[in-house]
Formats: sequence, structure tokens, C-alpha cells
Amino acid sequence: VEPVAGSAGWYQPPQGYLKRLREICDKHGILLIFDEVITGFGRMGTNFGADYYGVVPDMLNFAKCVTNGVIPLGGVICRDKLYDAMMKTEAPEHVIEFFHGYTYSGHPVACAAAIATLELMKQENLFQRAGEMGKVLGNAFHSTFKGLPNVIGIRSLGLAAAVELAPIVGSPGKRAYDIFLDCFKNGVLVRPAGDTVVIAPPFIVEKSHIDKLVNTLADSVRKHA
Repeated sequence: VEPVAGSAGWYQPPQGYLKRLREICDKHGILLIFDEVITGFGRMGTNFGADYYGVVPDMLNFAKCVTNGVIPLGGVICRDKLYDAMMKTEAPEHVIEFFHGYTYSGHPVACAAAIATLELMKQENLFQRAGEMGKVLGNAFHSTFKGLPNVIGIRSLGLAAAVELAPIVGSPGKRAYDIFLDCFKNGVLVRPAGDTVVIAPPFIVEKSHIDKLVNTLADSVRKHA
């Protein structure tokens, strides 16, 4: 599961949902796996969404954020018991316990990009900054989009926010897509997801950038009301 449903439109789980899911998985011996491709490495203002919600999964996968998206790299973090089950067996030393890999696994350039990205994130306290600027973005979203025509939902968490729009009868998704095109023409990149428009700025964003993002999007929402 995603701690926050990112590609679907930045939907947060109900309060206590992930902790209850952890309890159910423990009770029935089910592995809990978090997809942290979007929520990992600072987007929530924490290392991972798991940290934000205080829930420890059995496995956690990550990808683009670890290299700032400049080169493909993905990985999996797992509990010791899972690692031991795969790697600490009675098989002879020359036998590969977990025979699985890819042609480009462990690519040195990708690994170097990840190391450099993580060092920079730590040096500049970018996770903390993302959390602080996330509050600025959330406040701007709720104060600006509340009451605008066809706005039926406003969501913000960490350094990402979404505005959900009433669909055009017979043309679901068209309103959000038209807004996406309009914003792009005006120098702002947003992401349409059905009838939802999502903004997820880079961690170095300034308040002036947030103001431009939000105001441009709001103007387009009014235009396509």
C-alpha cells in the first residue's frame, strides 16, 4: 500500500488506518509492504511515510526520489527476519540463495547519484524544509481554493497538495486536463489525475514560487468553471 495514494490524487488514509492495517497483518501473519516511491525521502517532511504515520512495514520500496529523479534507481528495505530467510540458509556457500536480479543492477552511476543526493539532502536539511514549506503550501491551498466554483475537495499533506473538481457531465477528467494545459501555457506544471489537480513542488521551493503556483492554478480553475 502507499502511505498516501500519490498518483491517484494525493489521498490520505483515514486516521488510524495504517496502524490498524499493521495490527491485522500481524494477527494473520501477512507481510505489510509500503510503496514509498512518492512518499519516501522527504516529501512528507520525514524520511518516509512510515515515519510520518509511526507504522513500521515489513518491506518498503523506493525509487526516483533517492536520485532526485535524474537517473533510474530503485530499491527495497526489509526487516532482518526477511533478509535472514533469504540469505542465511543451510545451502552451500557457492549457491545463490535469492537468484534474482537485472542486467543493470547495482549500476555505479545510479548509485553515485543516489549517494550524492542523500548527502545533499542531509547537508541542507531538505526533509525539514519540505515539512516547513508544506505548511505554507497547505495554508495557501485551503485559503485560496475554498469556495471557488466546481471545487469539491482540497487536500494537502507534506509538500504536496491537490484540488478536486466536479467532473463535466459526459467528459470525466476534461476539466482537470484543460486546467493542466492552461497552467502549462502560463509557466506552471501541475499534474492532472482524473478530476483532481496535484502540485508537488521541489524541496527548494520558496514562498514566492508557491504564491505563483497557487495563484496561476486558481486563475485557471476560475477560467474553466
